[in-house]
Amino acid sequence: MKTMIRTGLAAAAALLVAGSAPAPNPIVPGWYADPEIHVFGGRYWIYPTYSDHGAVPDTSPGFTTAQAELRKQKMVRPSYGIQTFFNAFSSPDLVHWTKHGHVFDVKDAAWAAFAIWAPSVIEANGKYYMFFSANDIQSDAETGGIGLAVSDKPGGPFRDALGKPLIDKFHNGAQPIDPFAFRDKDGQVYLYYGGWQHCNVVKLSKDLKSIVPHADGSTFKEITHPGYVEGSFMIERKSVYYLMWSEGGWTGPDYSVAYAMGPGPLGPFKPMGKILQQDFKIARGAGHHSVVNVPGTDEWVIAYHRRPLSETSGERRQLALDRMEFNADGTIKPVVMTNDGVAPRPIRRAR
Repeated sequence: MKTMIRTGLAAAAALLVAGSAPAPNPIVPGWYADPEIHVFGGRYWIYPTYSDHGAVPDTSPGFTTAQAELRKQKMVRPSYGIQTFFNAFSSPDLVHWTKHGHVFDVKDAAWAAFAIWAPSVIEANGKYYMFFSANDIQSDAETGGIGLAVSDKPGGPFRDALGKPLIDKFHNGAQPIDPFAFRDKDGQVYLYYGGWQHCNVVKLSKDLKSIVPHADGSTFKEITHPGYVEGSFMIERKSVYYLMWSEGGWTGPDYSVAYAMGPGPLGPFKPMGKILQQDFKIARGAGHHSVVNVPGTDEWVIAYHRRPLSETSGERRQLALDRMEFNADGTIKPVVMTNDGVAPRPIRRAR
């Protein structure tokens, strides 16, 4: 059975689960990366980076003078020109996916101009908040970093919430990219982020629009582990906290996912090794993942990107879903990459 793609909420409502056949990997057509998967409003949602290497850079009107100048100065990679918006995908069952186009665009954030990637969305205060990377800054002197956008719906449109980046400087050596918003059991939201082999975690205010100190008075707490490169992610299961991240080069076959275990959202964490890496029978460059718990179960699904064996371009990545399982001691089993994907898992509605 082919993965079914429809555009628009009306088409999404018309989709029915057909049998129990899985959706093949990749789950949607096109080049996408860095998928973050969630459950919002009785549906699964995936927010990825747009990564169509063959697309024509966006030169249409609408950019501010400052945005146009930034684009002129920093357009050093062709992909930067097309990474100016996010699409999203939603599904009732992990198999049938609906595309939601341009849920966020840099034209709705005057300080951002290009190279937006790795969106992270969280529901809070009756709205949906999207943290994102923009402009790929290389020093504190440049404009960009991690921004925040907000929407009334998980399918957008998202609009800039601050008028500036939330994090626009390097702290502890961490490039301000790849954010992930995690809500702990007590309701506190933390933001994990960082590139250039450094990972930080900050504590967010209740409105998510500012950073507040940790209990020890620190603000940008570094939690880097050996091998860390980027793409941090956090889950909690049975009171164990799993800090996860990507290792290797994002354009290389060695891109992979590793994790550590700890007693709380700030650790201390014990490194446990890799759980996802290339398989020469399936794909290369498997990494920058996220994980979702199928509601009402102890089933877990990992969303990640990978590069087809036939492709060498760094930008050419595809979205995949596979099962993620735990051992009896709470450690994570190595993820088996497949071409079959995962079977339908409709969300159980409370009676």
